[in-house]
Amino acid sequence: MAPTLTIEGLMTTTSNQAAPPVRSVPGVPARRRKRDDRLVGWLFISPVLVGFAVFYLLPTVLGLYWSLTDYSLIGTPEWVGLKNYGDVLHDSEFWNSMRVTLYYVVSNVVVQTGLALLLATLMHRLTRSVVLRTTLLLPWLVPNVTVGLVWLWLLDTNLGFVNRVMDSMGLPVLGFFTNPHLALPTISVVNVWAYTGYTALLFYAGMLQIPGEIYESASLDGAGEWRLFRRITLPLLRPILALVLVVSLIGSFQIFDTVAITTKGGPVNATRVIYFYIYQQAFNFFNMGYAATMAILLVLVLSVLTAVQLRLLRASQSELN
Repeated sequence: MAPTLTIEGLMTTTSNQAAPPVRSVPGVPARRRKRDDRLVGWLFISPVLVGFAVFYLLPTVLGLYWSLTDYSLIGTPEWVGLKNYGDVLHDSEFWNSMRVTLYYVVSNVVVQTGLALLLATLMHRLTRSVVLRTTLLLPWLVPNVTVGLVWLWLLDTNLGFVNRVMDSMGLPVLGFFTNPHLALPTISVVNVWAYTGYTALLFYAGMLQIPGEIYESASLDGAGEWRLFRRITLPLLRPILALVLVVSLIGSFQIFDTVAITTKGGPVNATRVIYFYIYQQAFNFFNMGYAATMAILLVLVLSVLTAVQLRLLRASQSELN
């Protein structure tokens, strides 16, 4: 009886047979070496690493060291330990600068975020004009020094265009940058004007990621615009909202150039924010160690506030996942 031919038998027979020898081709190595691109990768990112080390890491280390010394930029730093930190915590002018800064941060972040959300929602629901988006971005592209100078001229008490218009309408002339009660709100308005358009575009980009079918389904169920915004847009926009709030918080604490151009910390220290106070201590009074101490404390405050914001807003989670 002839043996039965099966697939299993063919596979077994084939596997038991010795594989034919592989002929080597001249000029081609028998076994190729695995390519290692790590060296190339390090070469590509080396400029960034050098820039980070020179402009961020080194100043941070020097600032931490100077905060423990009595250093005036002229002589040799003298080690004083934690004395500067104790002096800062008992400095009434430091706490006044922090109070002024917090007032500016709260007013700036709240108003800027609210207006940006409104503009982004209107663009998303009504128009998607490229010209409008470009126009909103223009104030952000102007340097802060130029913005401060332009608004200083516009709001000047004697020659400013705004006060001339108000005077022609029979309204009282206001010292926007010279009145202690108006100077800081005016600076806040100037920076809101400069950054709201950019923030609105960030929100708008996040809204474009939301599927339109969700809005269509909710509209068929009878949801109005306010309900769509509250129930759909805001929850799905949470990662972008967290990013905007963190960036706005850090940027608001770093307000300096507008104050330096317009009020120089006055009148009566009403606009002397913490960054301007650090600048004064370092380059006007030559207390570099004391200024470094305030800078280190400011970094700690910003780190804590940023961590709290990210935790409360659950920035790493999205309802779209």
